[in-house]
Amino acid sequence: MRSILALGVIAANAAFIGLGAVFGYPDVLAEPPATVLARFAADQTAVSAWFLLLALGAGSLIPVAVLLGRRLPDRPVAALATQAGVLAGLVQIIGLIRWPFAVPALAHASDRATAETVFAVLHGYLGTGVGETLGYLFTAAWTLLLLAALPAPLRWFRALGAGAALAILAGLLVPLKLPGADLVNFAGYVAWSVWALCLAALADRLLLPGTAQAPAPAVSA
Repeated sequence: MRSILALGVIAANAAFIGLGAVFGYPDVLAEPPATVLARFAADQTAVSAWFLLLALGAGSLIPVAVLLGRRLPDRPVAALATQAGVLAGLVQIIGLIRWPFAVPALAHASDRATAETVFAVLHGYLGTGVGETLGYLFTAAWTLLLLAALPAPLRWFRALGAGAALAILAGLLVPLKLPGADLVNFAGYVAWSVWALCLAALADRLLLPGTAQAPAPAVSA
């Protein structure tokens, strides 16, 4: 579980950086469909490969949530955490997989007007609606539920995870054009990546009951 989580986080971040370098992602998504499709077609192989890696990285949350859920204490919150984690990985795969499998046909379609309309629909539904909105929601939910289910979450680990989850939820406000929401969301994912790598490194300790930090004893006069 730990290696899957670590590799998934590293793959997702590497893909995000690669897409920024070759495709101008995610800023390019604010451009008109014609511009996005033209930039995609200009470097289709690399862009498709990076998006496939990004989907695989995001999808690694599915086995991680299941395997981690099996080690959690048998409580309802643990079951909810597992379900949220599986859904988080699934909706992100659905949202991202359109790039290597559907967008190439649109980028080279002879009927440009229809291709651009279909692209806009896919982007709004699978991208913004499913991949991003539901992805933010379920990723944050999994993080918060997992923190509640862990038998021994360290205080700093709990604070980092909760803060990252709340910042990720700011992405829900991006479609409303709220100033700064996209930057808070981005910072949330950076913090979440650090938190996830800490989870991979400290999983055995966090899952062992009785290792939580205890409050310092009071000093009597």
